[in-house]
Amino acid sequence: MFFERVEGGEKALLVHIDFYAQHEREDADEFVELAISAGLTITSMIKATGNSPNARSLIGSGKLAEIGAMVEAEGADVVLFNHVLTPSQERNIEAELECRVQDRTGLILDIFSKRARTSEGQLQVELAQLEFVSTRLIRGWTHLERQKGGIGMRGPGETQLETDRRLISKRIHTIQKRLDKVKKQRIQGRRSRKRSELPTVAIVGYTNAGKSTLFNQITNSDVYVADQLFATLDPTLRRIDIPHLGPVVLADTVGFIRHLPHRLVQAFKATLEETVEADLLIHVVDAAADERDDNIEQVRQVLEEIGAGNHKQILVYNKIDLLAHVDAKIDYDEENGKPERVWMSARNSDGLDELYQAIGEALGVEQWIGKIILPPSYGQLRAILFEQSAIVDECWDEKGNQVLSLSMSKNGIRKLEKELSIDWHELVLEGDPMIEIKEPWMRDD
Repeated sequence: MFFERVEGGEKALLVHIDFYAQHEREDADEFVELAISAGLTITSMIKATGNSPNARSLIGSGKLAEIGAMVEAEGADVVLFNHVLTPSQERNIEAELECRVQDRTGLILDIFSKRARTSEGQLQVELAQLEFVSTRLIRGWTHLERQKGGIGMRGPGETQLETDRRLISKRIHTIQKRLDKVKKQRIQGRRSRKRSELPTVAIVGYTNAGKSTLFNQITNSDVYVADQLFATLDPTLRRIDIPHLGPVVLADTVGFIRHLPHRLVQAFKATLEETVEADLLIHVVDAAADERDDNIEQVRQVLEEIGAGNHKQILVYNKIDLLAHVDAKIDYDEENGKPERVWMSARNSDGLDELYQAIGEALGVEQWIGKIILPPSYGQLRAILFEQSAIVDECWDEKGNQVLSLSMSKNGIRKLEKELSIDWHELVLEGDPMIEIKEPWMRDD
């Protein structure tokens, strides 16, 4: 099967053209980061401007000749264009430069193939690659003639190109069937969480904004973290206990990027459904990035594309340790009083308490604040309350009973009543005894 892969250590010549006719232009600095993330050695970057793309070769013959001279002088193995090339443009440029050419979409696909670690992630990337490469197969087989049929066969057989297209089509069908099975498993998992009344919080954001670092801080996990684009591709789910709130399911998702190739969005549809089905989105932003506002808009566009544009969302301005005179805090919406932004540093855990508070308020979880009295036989309940960080203070009365000051969700109290077969009303010393409240994020079966 015909694939072209960028190998680590290859010399790459980068080409970035600003076309005046294009409203949304690519970012040259981000293009360099993508190339580095692919493990390439950058020889140089050619920048130019133009009125509009050339239909045949994207750029004019003069600029192509300049690039060809640079390729020869620097010994470049591949020329990367920070643009989306049509199959014909790619073939024409390769014929002119006599060098391998790859566009922005192909580069991102290659990075994804290197980063995917789970079988599901690898299948999703392979599907996107197959759909991408199927339109470019002719480039690899133009030198082959039509194969003749074997003994007893009349007329010409199929070309190598037709064979590969048939094999690719068959493989795509196989992958789609396997991903459909994964999708059904995810749906079943979400139904189980729904029955257990667990809210889901999904971490989203621009690539390299610090999503996985935040995920690791909250969950004490060791999800792969690196200062590079698309360090994390495979979604990770963890059940955690948020202080004064109780258990929730936290999902770490793939990072977004400007002009994320549509075939990648489609290939990762099963994964991105964790975002679509979430009760709350934690939109992580690199607060120190110069293009911060533009990155926020790019993420919002992808969320719109996958059907999560109207989801409840908190903006988390991460990396405040790189900013001067910025402290951890919560910014509230003046209209409804709900948390809108949280300023924090995931790396230093500065602002985690503010984030927990904002999550609870955004989910609209009703808190129970009061005191309960526990006889010595209630040691299991006390241990659970400590695990959930629900105990604010504790002391003992003259009879040896524990008196606990609590702050926790009313839904969490109902779950404890059911799991431990206890009557909370009998334990209450101070506080509202009425806990029959249905949380806004809870859905009916």
